[in-house]
Amino acid sequence: MPRDVDVAIARAFLSVVETGSVTHAARQLNLTQGAISQQLRRLEDLSETPLFTRIDRNLALTSEGRRLVPATQHFLAANDQLLAVLRRPMFEGEVRFGAPYDIIGSYAPSILRRFSQSFPNVRVTLVCKDTLVLLEGLKSGEIDIALTTEAKVGKQGETLRSDRLVWAGAKNGCAYQRNPLPLSLGAETCVFRPIALAALKKARRDSIPICEVSNMEPVRATLEADLAVAPLLRHSIPDSLDIVASEANLPKLPMFQINLYQAESRSPATEAFADCVQRGVAAG
Repeated sequence: MPRDVDVAIARAFLSVVETGSVTHAARQLNLTQGAISQQLRRLEDLSETPLFTRIDRNLALTSEGRRLVPATQHFLAANDQLLAVLRRPMFEGEVRFGAPYDIIGSYAPSILRRFSQSFPNVRVTLVCKDTLVLLEGLKSGEIDIALTTEAKVGKQGETLRSDRLVWAGAKNGCAYQRNPLPLSLGAETCVFRPIALAALKKARRDSIPICEVSNMEPVRATLEADLAVAPLLRHSIPDSLDIVASEANLPKLPMFQINLYQAESRSPATEAFADCVQRGVAAG
């Protein structure tokens, strides 16, 4: 007849491994020393071999004890994961999530993957538009939650991360040396566009637009081809591009904030997704 391992026994074993003594393990688990010792004996009965040897006042693992540690860690992790699933509400419905084209590749994949694994019954619709358009979409009820890139945060927003706007271009490129300076910019609603143009005007650097769309693919294509430079957030620059060197005679650009906004009326699924976004952006 198969025998099951009690989770409490496994937890006591790992606690003794981590602390090096029954006394410390008892304090950690809020149990008596006798209870910890009894659980260790039960595990050794299952193993049919000693798991610890005493060195001075501490306990050290035997070779059999060391062999059990990875499996015990996996067993407890699986138990904790099962409990989390059992306690997690099974949301249904849809969350409409908006993010600008320039940061969607940096943050959205990990956020969407994590949320989908935790709440497979919730459909997430992704909307990729400029910050100004996303904020209007929140007001009109077209989207439920939005990440934005702004110089400052609005009344209903929450800043998750700050990042500097920098000039990006091709690796070992020379587009920044041309005059007028060739630029890849977003559409008229792009928040980076007026900042970059104003900085160039102040620096008395003439420029000419090469690409004017709020879509990362054509912007990236012109940069990789060394046809232009573009203002992008430092952490959103793909590996195929580089930050243009400071000696390139381009004006310094300001810090921006990555902000989170939620619609006034929101569902539990939206709040859970917001929590996922907060952790995902904070983790980078």
